[in-house]
Amino acid sequence: MKAIILAAGPSSRMRPLTDDSPKTLVPIEGKPILQRLLEAYRSCGIDEIAVVRGYQKEKFTIPNLTYFDNDNYLKNNILSSLFYAEEFMQDEFLVSYCDILYSKEVIQKLLDSPHDISLIIDTEWEERYKGRTEHPTDEAELACVEDGLVTRLSKFFNPAVAYGEFIGLAKFSKKGSETFRRNYYRVRDNKWCKFEGRFHDATILDYAYLTDMIQELIARGYPVHSVDIQKGWVEIDTMQDYEYAKQLIKKGLL
Repeated sequence: MKAIILAAGPSSRMRPLTDDSPKTLVPIEGKPILQRLLEAYRSCGIDEIAVVRGYQKEKFTIPNLTYFDNDNYLKNNILSSLFYAEEFMQDEFLVSYCDILYSKEVIQKLLDSPHDISLIIDTEWEERYKGRTEHPTDEAELACVEDGLVTRLSKFFNPAVAYGEFIGLAKFSKKGSETFRRNYYRVRDNKWCKFEGRFHDATILDYAYLTDMIQELIARGYPVHSVDIQKGWVEIDTMQDYEYAKQLIKKGLL
């Protein structure tokens, strides 16, 4: 199993901590976010790990990683970043946002999923948004789920109907990866399937998120499975999130 961590963006909402460092290299309680992710992966036996870097890429000096460079990070988004690491997508792989922390139990639960495309979904997501004023619920990547299958994935629907929040951690089998890559190139290259306006939540494909491409698969009938968790993770998108994550770590909850 390989893992890809997407870390190209400039993370302006974490300034001043990210003025001189990519967000994933910002330390929390004495250890960079990225180092904490690597330790969690390796505790589950995942040693082949790639990082897609862009903003201040020269700051990434952690050894024993494969680095892919997205030098166009100001003009694209997460989905494009992932395809800079396509070399790592030829077989089964995990993909993760770089600004989330989660326990090894969360990773193991995802690894145990037998399905071709699996997403970690937090079903107790709403509690985290109480008092989270710098990152409100309309920024959450929410999922509707029926009988274990994700039926919708978007930021743009009523949170009251959401089953849970996609945390930014997914697994693709070899077949799932082939399906994902083939459909991405279909969307990108075939004129007959170009969108006149938005590509799901994105204005154009270059600005698409991982969730936009997964929603494309859902819309075309490919099964995407939910792996449910209840907490056990944290997103670090703002300074308010950063302080919250510090408290979780101090309490031994991550």
